[in-house]
This record gives sequence, C-alpha cells and structure tokens, in this order.
Amino acid sequence: MDKQTDFVLRTLEERDVRFVRLWFTDVLGFLKSVAIAPAELEGALSEGIGFDGSAIQGFARVYESDMVAHPDPSTFQLLPWRGNPGGTARMFCDIGLPDGSPSFADPRHVLKRAMRKAADMGFTYYVHPEIEFYLFKQPIIPGEVPTPVDRSGYFDHTTATAGTDFRRSAISMLEQMGISVEFSHHEGGPGQQEIDLRYADALSMADNIMTFRVVVKEVAVMQNLFASFMPKPLADQPGSGMHSHVSLFEGDTNAFYDASGEYNLSTIGRQFVAGLLHHASEISAVLNPWVNSYKRLAGGGEAPNYICWGQNNRSAMVRVPMFKPNKSSSARIELRTVDSAVNPYLAYALILTAGLSGIENEMVLPDPAEDDVWSLTDRQREALGIKPLPNSLDAAVRAMETSQLVADTLGEHVFDFVLRNKRAEYAEYMRQVTPLELGKLLPSL
Repeated sequence: MDKQTDFVLRTLEERDVRFVRLWFTDVLGFLKSVAIAPAELEGALSEGIGFDGSAIQGFARVYESDMVAHPDPSTFQLLPWRGNPGGTARMFCDIGLPDGSPSFADPRHVLKRAMRKAADMGFTYYVHPEIEFYLFKQPIIPGEVPTPVDRSGYFDHTTATAGTDFRRSAISMLEQMGISVEFSHHEGGPGQQEIDLRYADALSMADNIMTFRVVVKEVAVMQNLFASFMPKPLADQPGSGMHSHVSLFEGDTNAFYDASGEYNLSTIGRQFVAGLLHHASEISAVLNPWVNSYKRLAGGGEAPNYICWGQNNRSAMVRVPMFKPNKSSSARIELRTVDSAVNPYLAYALILTAGLSGIENEMVLPDPAEDDVWSLTDRQREALGIKPLPNSLDAAVRAMETSQLVADTLGEHVFDFVLRNKRAEYAEYMRQVTPLELGKLLPSL
C-alpha cells in the first residue's frame, strides 16, 4: 500500500467519514458521482467500482457498456459543507475498461494523453483560469429571465451585498479543499462574479474547476441563491468566460520567457501562440461548446470573435500579459475565448495540442493586432489578415469535423460523440421560435 492510499484510509477513520463520493466527468463536462461506504474504499482503490457506461453521456454503446471507475487517491478531499456528525469525502476517478486499459471516452484520460505528449517534448503544462459566473435570486423559473442578486459593476466595492458574502464563503470552502484562490471581485454584469484560481498543472486544474463549480453551486443554495455558468444568460449584459493563462515549463525554466525577445516572449512561446491561432476555428466547438456560447462571442465587450493576438489588446483572442519585471516564471499567454461552461479536460487538452502543433511545425506568428479589432471595418481586418472565429455552433462543428488535430487529441470515440451531440443541439435550436421572432414578425407578417 502506497503512502497516499494509507493516508486516505487513516483519514477516513480519524475524521469519522461516513460517505466517499467518487467523481468523474462525462464527455459534455457534467459531473457524475457515486457514493460508497468507507469500508468499500480499500477494495475500490485496488479493483475499482464497476458501472454501466452506456448510461453516461458519450461513454459507451449498450453492447460495450461495462466500465470501471478507479479512484485517484491523490485527489482525496473532505467536503466542507458536509460536516459532523459523519463527514463526506470525494475523490476523482480514472475510467477504465474491464481488461484494465483506459477508457477511450474518459475526458480525464484525454487530457493525460495530451500532457504525456508535452512531457515527451520536455514540457510541463500549467494553467491559471479566471472563472466568471452569475448569481441570481431564487426562484429560477425555466424560460423566464432571471433576476441578478445586485446591480453592481466591475470591481465595485460594497460592504454588505449578497455577492460579497457569497465570494467570502465560496473562497473559504475552496481553500479548505486545498484549492488556492488568487483574486476575486465583482465583474461587469449585474450579479456577475469572478474568482481566479492559482496556477497549477492542467490536470490538477481541470479537477479543481470541476470542484469549483460544485462549491459555487452549493454555497449559492445555502444562501438561497442560484449560480450559473451559462455563457450568456442575460441578453443585454456581458457573458461569462474563463480566460485561461497558459505556460509551458522545461524543468524549472519557463519556456515562454526570453529576456531579449519582443514582449519577452520566446520563440517557443511565439510558436505556441501561432498554433493556437492556426487551429482556433477547429477547436472552437470544444472551447465554446453550446449554442449559447456564440451569443457571448457576438456580444463584444471582452469576448473576442476574431482570430488575432496582441499585448494590451483585450479585443484579441490571445493576449500576452505584461510580465513582472525580472520574474521569468510569470511569462504566459492568455486565451480569452474559453467559456466557463466547457469540459475543462477536453478544452485544456486541445489548447495544449494546438500550441504544440505550432512548436512542432515551427509556425510563424503573424503581426500583433494592437488596435481595437471590433472598431475596424471588414476591409481593414481583411487587409491585416484577421479572420473571424466561427459565429455559431453550426459553423464551429463544420470547422471541427475536418480537423485531424482535434480527432487525434480527443480520440475517435469522443470526437464522433461531440460532433453528433453538437449537431443535434444546433438542429434543436434551429427548430425553436424565439420571443424576438414573435415580437417582430408576428404582428407584421
């Protein structure tokens, strides 16, 4: 028995843990959970827990449904909102097949596979996300516009509002679970919040993001609120993104840093950004996976809808933040297209492989766009070589379906499922008659 497994089993006894929740994520990014008694955990750690994979979105067909969830003891944490008498713990699982091989449908395995490719090239992959979401008053009535908890704006300082109390409680719970928070503040929309997680390797961060969503929703329920990561819940307000700061390290050396390079960005960093730009349309259906995602991107504000990069330009898809003087470890790039509602395992896998493609193929980074891209005319953008991102889920799926990079990164099973599911989502959306159509067309046609 290794030290981590021994620690887990001792903690169960010492902390009087009554339930252990085994967590994993389906292909669409929804968290799944099964609770077991502590007495069953040692067997689960050695042999796994069998389940019907055909009942999970994107996991398996009926005739190949047997799957096994293997708890990862390094992810063991107590759930602070499930206290005495008798606590509850959680562990993330790797999903395998009965023969012991990894499941082709496990998003966690997709990210691990991409990170192994980076490791083979000598790189460790780190991510730091800025996660935006909205807080609404209860009750939430499906089909009706929700009511934000406040009317505050960007960085507003208020002493006694629901958002302030909420962020304090959520951050306390996150830190109790070993998830470090760097910043938190009110965002631009009424009721909109942002909490930024401290950087970590991409697998740990994807686990942290899944945990973050649970914590945020649990705290909201405790305070009689509703938290939503929907990309664009309010038509006339900013959408919620998950701007992700990315860096590669070679050992202890930041591979993106070059003291003599423009913006202190190394050749590897420039090639990584070139790869992201080159594959931007192909990976959009995973980074912006919902019909609603494209209403966020079309809304302007700080949501980019053109394929370009810059330094101080927040209209650009990729931004190179100002680095702290003489601190090479802070060198990074910021990808601004990502939704708060993505499957983080698939999204971070594709961001990595797109960037690595730029390195492998020594792609040349185009000139930066330092002007407000939205203020340019189509002719000006065309002259600068700035192309638009897909403007709908349908356009994103069409760009993805011919992408060898996405197919190789996700694997055939996940790739095919995502395409089928997103085509069906868009077809359902196109059949809807919206209030806008009824309000404008019904009276006059």
